[in-house]
This record gives sequence, structure tokens and C-alpha cells, in this order.
Amino acid sequence: MGAYRFPRGVMVRELAQIDVDAGTADSFEAAVGRAVALFDATAGCTGIRLYRSVEVPNRYWLVVEWGTIDQHTEFRNSPTFGHWRVLVGEFFAASPVVEHLDQVVLGF
Repeated sequence: MGAYRFPRGVMVRELAQIDVDAGTADSFEAAVGRAVALFDATAGCTGIRLYRSVEVPNRYWLVVEWGTIDQHTEFRNSPTFGHWRVLVGEFFAASPVVEHLDQVVLGF
């Protein structure tokens, strides 16, 4: 079975590298857990996942799925984004690094 190629722009994933201050991991994870409801209530957001680095324990990878990049932009300009930053911003050791990804190949 060959790999399926997605048409570009069908769904966009936001990938954010988030480094948190030492000693705040548990609190940060709890805050992101509380923020899930914000994303769930946001038009165009279809999923959110948080991963913790094994090699760098204070580093996280946040993956948010959006229908379109414009829907993510609308979120960034909304009061809901401000609520997100209030919940999690105090834990940031540095500004998150964010990229947007188009899925082009699906394996197994």
C-alpha cells in the first residue's frame, strides 16, 4: 500500500516549541489541560496535543490542528488567545517558536 498524498491546505497544524522555567512543568501541564476548553470552543480548531521532550525535560511541543491558517490567525487576534496566554504565559522561559505545517504524506 502506497502513501497517501494530501492536497495542500486541507488542514494546517500549528507546531509550537515551548520551553518552560525549571520547576514549573507540572503547573504548566495543568494549565494547558485547563486551556483545552478554550481551543475546543474556537471555530476551526479540530484538536490540541501537548508533548514533553524526553531529552530536554523543560521543553514541550504543542500541536494544534486548524481547518485553515486563517482560522489560527483569527484565534491569535481574539480575546480567547489572551485567555490562553494568561493561563500559560507565566511559565514560558522564552517566547514560543511557532511554525505551521501542511501534511503532505500519510504513512501508516
